[in-house]
Amino acid sequence: MKLPLLNKAGLADREFKKISALVYGIAGINLPDHKKELVKARLGKRLRVLELNSYRDYIAYIEADKSGRELVNMLDAISTNLTSFFREPAHFKYMGDEIIPEILKKPDKKIRIWSAGCSTGEEPYTMGIYLKTCFSDICGWDAKILATDINSTVLDYARKGEYTESRLKNVAAQVRQRCFDCIQHQAPRIYRVKEEIKNLVTFARLNLLDHWPMRGGFDMIFCRNVMIYFDKPTQKRLINRFWEMLRPGGTLFIGHSESLTGTDHRFKYRQPTIYRKK
Repeated sequence: MKLPLLNKAGLADREFKKISALVYGIAGINLPDHKKELVKARLGKRLRVLELNSYRDYIAYIEADKSGRELVNMLDAISTNLTSFFREPAHFKYMGDEIIPEILKKPDKKIRIWSAGCSTGEEPYTMGIYLKTCFSDICGWDAKILATDINSTVLDYARKGEYTESRLKNVAAQVRQRCFDCIQHQAPRIYRVKEEIKNLVTFARLNLLDHWPMRGGFDMIFCRNVMIYFDKPTQKRLINRFWEMLRPGGTLFIGHSESLTGTDHRFKYRQPTIYRKK
């Protein structure tokens, strides 16, 4: 079967608005007009896979898909996943200087961290590596890292914990040796996160706009470069929900391109992109 030339088919404004409304209603992701070409390019791949002739046919396919599987595929295609090990090192310095010393005083020896928007796993695994570095007896602690994302494809990748050498460029050689196993020695080298660190992390698919099954009591929540996709009302609701999920004195980390300025919230500003629950 000869597939259509999707570049000629185009994405009509009414179809883009319908897709945008669908994505916003499900995931709260805001797709302004200037994202139209990005949406066209990314969903064009889904049209080719499904052998559909137009974006109108694709919308009809989604509406007829009672399993909801294609909705997940659509969100996977549209959502951006950019991350790296030890990204935004100022956050981990603050974690080591200000938060870990407090946690060490906790009599229950319990640590709870949430990576909201974990992408391909580098962020939560970095947290696990950092905990292993800061706690010589981490095995004696009740330490758990929850890692969630709306994109099921990247979650599958993250669970494997396998990364090419280029993805580990920000990982010091001694840390790489201590926390990773080289499972492919010929180029490109591939490294796997050691089981003792993988066991600290639980991955789960979660739409941040849906019900959260967790009970809260997190010491830290990392939600970095996620809220930039949401409009102000959605950001406000999300920030308030993070507040409820943090224990008193808990810390919220957001992305370098984000700020709570202009948003009504109850957090205490600590440093750029770092906020503490009073």
